[in-house]
Amino acid sequence: MIVTNFNQLINLAVERESKTIAVVSPEDLEVLEVIAKAEELNLANFILVGERAKMEQIIQQNNLNIKAAFYDEKDHKKAADIAVDLVAKCKASTVMKGMLHSSIFLKAVLNKEKTLNVGKHITQISIVEKENNEGLLFITDCAITVNPDLMAKKEIIDNAVNLAQNLGIEKPRVAVLASLELVNPDMQDTIDAAVLSKMADRGQIKGCVVDGPFAFDNAVSVESAEAKGINSPVAGKADIIVVPNLTVGNTVTKAISFIAKKTVIAATVGTFVPIIFTSRTESMEGKLLSIALATYTS
Repeated sequence: MIVTNFNQLINLAVERESKTIAVVSPEDLEVLEVIAKAEELNLANFILVGERAKMEQIIQQNNLNIKAAFYDEKDHKKAADIAVDLVAKCKASTVMKGMLHSSIFLKAVLNKEKTLNVGKHITQISIVEKENNEGLLFITDCAITVNPDLMAKKEIIDNAVNLAQNLGIEKPRVAVLASLELVNPDMQDTIDAAVLSKMADRGQIKGCVVDGPFAFDNAVSVESAEAKGINSPVAGKADIIVVPNLTVGNTVTKAISFIAKKTVIAATVGTFVPIIFTSRTESMEGKLLSIALATYTS
């Protein structure tokens, strides 16, 4: 089944047997409100790993109805390690970042002695709804890979294709982004895009159609692609957009969220199971959808 919109994703996640999520250091009203709402919707069960007294105080002061289990641990590093261990012991299906620094959370997730790190390139994917209920658009990497080289971009594509296929897109169309749609030997991003396209043609990247370079407009707009005379099965119809670096990915998704006012889901993949690694500024809807995505695809 192809998941074409966020409401469908929520409904499908609710229909599945509830998974358990270990939340690291959720001593924050907004995080706890998301957990309460997710429990109300039957999206997931939760184990809260953090400073219990502080969490209980917030819950009581704000009359939140939370049924989650507690692990009392004030230290953020230890809390992150405990959450990852809960997955290793099959007591939780995945982990979710609360109010701790991203570096501490990711260090626990990336620990090679733990279960979550399976040796793959770990990347972040932002997901938005296309216009006119035409499906979902995946933009990557928007939060982890700073300045990927050619082979890192291949791994970014592999991760995004795997997630898209888990959501029912059998052969996603991948647009590799650059500043323009022509190969320029002075612009490495355009060369990488062309090479990745040829790699896909020759079976080095599987399960998708890859083309590039594309500017953002002719990757997502048929009219723009036609105006530029671009003849490609990907042009204007991309399911996955691979950005040249983290700055571009982060800027694009923040603009979509704060200027276009569209909901953005965050997915962190390449680990044993998808993890929930949302921005502190993400809306409640976005965080709930990120939980739904992780439970549906794990």
